[in-house]
Amino acid sequence: MSDIEIRLEPQDEFNHEPDEASNYNESMYFNVFDHEKKMGGWFRLGNRPNEGYAEMTCCIYLPDGRIGFMFGRPEISTNEFFDAGGMKFEVLEPFKSLRVQYKGKILLLDNPKDMLNPSKAFKENPRVECEADINISGISPMFGGQAVRKDGTSLETDPEKSFSKAHYEQHTSGKGTIKVNGEEWTVDGLGLRDKSWGPRYWQAIEWYRWLTININDEIGFMFSIVHQSEDSERRGGIVLKDGKYESIKDCKIDTQYDDDNFQKTFTAWARTDHDEYEVKGRVLSLIPLRNRRNTPDGESLVTRITEGMTEYTYNGIVGYGMSEYLDQVVDGKPIGP
Repeated sequence: MSDIEIRLEPQDEFNHEPDEASNYNESMYFNVFDHEKKMGGWFRLGNRPNEGYAEMTCCIYLPDGRIGFMFGRPEISTNEFFDAGGMKFEVLEPFKSLRVQYKGKILLLDNPKDMLNPSKAFKENPRVECEADINISGISPMFGGQAVRKDGTSLETDPEKSFSKAHYEQHTSGKGTIKVNGEEWTVDGLGLRDKSWGPRYWQAIEWYRWLTININDEIGFMFSIVHQSEDSERRGGIVLKDGKYESIKDCKIDTQYDDDNFQKTFTAWARTDHDEYEVKGRVLSLIPLRNRRNTPDGESLVTRITEGMTEYTYNGIVGYGMSEYLDQVVDGKPIGP
């Protein structure tokens, strides 16, 4: 019998004392999509206190297909809270109620694929004012936590090969307002949030596929395929049904790509202990992002992350969410299937 268990406590909603790893990261992520307006966005703050900065990302999908995007690495001196670069996350009641705010500039992209060349995109597209203020409510149980030994001790991890030591997710609803360049929308939608902490390099995983799906407030999914190496691939996720989670025991995603190797349509299949599920996805609007890091040996590593607002269909019912595909780029091409 394993002496490892998954633990999650209400205090984990608040920030932890960083460990000594130079690449310690503590991050929160939220997405929300209004099914009637066919718009929404996602928001992320990743504190890297031992490196002295945070990763801040704001991405807004507008009803006409334009995308507003901003990324920054604002300086931080503490990991006590999430508040950097104009973005702020507050825990109002652990596991139940949170608040997401952003106020600052955003790059307004008529053609989101311009971000294939970020420096050119930032020079040639307008930066406009953006405000978002959204109250997030949990509509599901919590999924995940930290793997620890039953005596409470942490597992040993290699910071160089780590993506996180703890991670949890939850399906949510979101209500609030989004303003972009003088236009304002009232948002009343559904989404998913997650939190993780521990050492992280974006290059620690060869590729992954992450689908977050809200069909309605009673049916939702999260599909996850994480491929760390030829000898290590994890397939799983969750099904939200009647207010409860079922764990996905196996899943697969068959993807059709466009000419730029971005996900366009796909069919996702999953099996739980009780049932099988098939969900079809169609990307409505997509932005390609990247992360770069130089190793101590001087090798340049490039990670591509494609973020697609996606229309999902399950049993004839249409919902919305995200498809996030991460790939390491080798010889100019993403390496995932």
